Amino acid sequence: MNIEEYRDFCLGLPGTTEETPFGPDTLVFKVGGKIFALTDLQTFASFNVKCDPEHASELRERFDYVLPGFHMNKKHWNTVLIGTGASDAQLREWLTDSYQLIVAALPKALRAELRQEIK
Repeated sequence: MNIEEYRDFCLGLPGTTEETPFGPDTLVFKVGGKIFALTDLQTFASFNVKCDPEHASELRERFDYVLPGFHMNKKHWNTVLIGTGASDAQLREWLTDSYQLIVAALPKALRAELRQEIK
């Protein structure tokens, strides 16, 4: 997966916006105003995704290219290294999981709006 594919995939998820709130080098994807993924635009060597705490630990134990979230809450975020073994399908799965975790925590009305966008 390259930066364009990563960006296109994230923006293809309903209600996703992109921002650079941490400076011009950090690309952030949000749904409902909440971050679900971010990466460094200059290197695209990794990206951060939100994860259920138990699942986050499991992924770190199973894969050497999944680390505790860099500059994030280590309990809830993982950093996934690009080009070190993860398939594109696996990367898309983890991005989708992060997105869905955020959506599940959004207010009911906003979740309903997002469901309408899917139709």
